[in-house]
Amino acid sequence: MIEFVRDNILLIAVAVISGVMLVLPVLRRGAGGASLDTLQATQRINREDAMVIDVRDAAEVSQGKILGARSVPLAQLGERAPQLRKNKEKPIIVYCARGNQSAQAAALLRKHGYANVFNLSGGYAAWQQAGLPVEK
Repeated sequence: MIEFVRDNILLIAVAVISGVMLVLPVLRRGAGGASLDTLQATQRINREDAMVIDVRDAAEVSQGKILGARSVPLAQLGERAPQLRKNKEKPIIVYCARGNQSAQAAALLRKHGYANVFNLSGGYAAWQQAGLPVEK
C-alpha cells in the first residue's frame, strides 16, 4: 500500500484536488441558501411582488441592470439591510454578475431577519442570456 501511494502520489494529488473543486461550488451555494433560475425569479416578481436587489458595484450597474432592480452594492448591504423592506416575509431576489457574490448577500440578509431571500442562479449574465428585460 505504501509503495502504491509513493509511486502514484501525483495521481492521488490530482484526484484529491479535483474532488475538492467539485464539492466547493456546492458548499458555496448551500451557504447562500435557496437559488432561483430566471423563470422562477420572474414568477416570484410577477406573482409575489418580489424585490430585486443588484449587489454589483456602480460601474457594473451602469452597464445595465434587471428592470426595476434596486442597486445596493454588497459592501453597503449590511448597513442598508434594515431599511430595505418593511415586510420581512416578502420575497427578495439578490443577484450579481454571475451568482457568486449574491450568495453572500443572501446569507447576510437572512442574518438581518429576512426570511424569504433567494439568489438568482447565474446572476445578471443568466438574465441577459434568457432575453429578459433590462434597463441602463
